[in-house]
Amino acid sequence: QVQPAESGGGLVQAGGSLRLSCAASRSSLYRTMGWGRQALGKQRELVATITSGGSTTYAVSVKGRFTISRDNAKNTVYLQMNSLQPEDTGVYFCWDSGTWGQGTQVTVSS
Repeated sequence: QVQPAESGGGLVQAGGSLRLSCAASRSSLYRTMGWGRQALGKQRELVATITSGGSTTYAVSVKGRFTISRDNAKNTVYLQMNSLQPEDTGVYFCWDSGTWGQGTQVTVSS
């Protein structure tokens, strides 16, 4: 299984938005994918998932602010993050049914 590749992280002020992208393999079309994050000193947590059919789930901490979507024609999964807060700071990882990407840093300043 090819490791997914994230992009789109960066530094943003509180209340701002970022969109992360994950380039996955063609076979990911048939798998559930998601996004996880890991803050410094904390365990990695899965914050959003999307099935091959488009059904989504969200962690309570991001529900209503983050939106996961996928473009199967481009083998890409997105995470739109709005109303970002300093507690959203961390490394964000793409998850392809058990395989994690390398991660991209998101920093939210207060």
